Amino acid sequence: MMSLLSTGIFCSPAAAKNGEPTRVVMVHGIFQRGHSFVPMKKKFEQLGYECLVPKLKPCDARSGLETLAAQLQREIEQKWGKDADFHIVAHSMGGLVSRYYLQELGGHEHCQTLVTLATPHHGTRTAYFYPGKGAWQMRPNSEFLQSLQASSHRLKHLRLISYRTPLDLVILPSTSSHWDLAENHRVWAPAHPLVMHAPRVQREIISVVRSEEADTSRR
Repeated sequence: MMSLLSTGIFCSPAAAKNGEPTRVVMVHGIFQRGHSFVPMKKKFEQLGYECLVPKLKPCDARSGLETLAAQLQREIEQKWGKDADFHIVAHSMGGLVSRYYLQELGGHEHCQTLVTLATPHHGTRTAYFYPGKGAWQMRPNSEFLQSLQASSHRLKHLRLISYRTPLDLVILPSTSSHWDLAENHRVWAPAHPLVMHAPRVQREIISVVRSEEADTSRR
């Protein structure tokens, strides 16, 4: 625990390659507008990281996850250009939006790390209770999820991490957040949105970003 604290919080962040700042994109979930990432964003910014928290619309994804992924791409490129490197931290539906952007829109060429928090990588049964294209795409065994599975090899050079809580009542079953390609971690957060607020999770994410930047600077 102390090693995570010392490497992830009390040390100044390493610069990204070529001396550029370290950039972190935070992608919100369904019905959200990015406000839930404010505490984590503040922690990263206090350490000198550049952060982007896009407000994706419509937030209920009724127009489809591809639409939100295209918005994510535009937001990143408008803020940092087309050649900037970055890390992504994504909550819930935001993890699937991020994966589509990375796997289908070329984002994997510039992303170093993808951390997903309570993301339904294999779908969720609660998606049957909401209308719209995005909800349909998040149902188990949907064509959208099968397509992501087919192109997941494009993420092979990224560091992939997935967190889940067994107490999740939004991602059903909670094991849907287990992603075979990723390092999987279980955290006992008492509710779906609280996974991102768990102190342990925030410390570990900061530590991971720091370690990946350190590896990049040595290459």
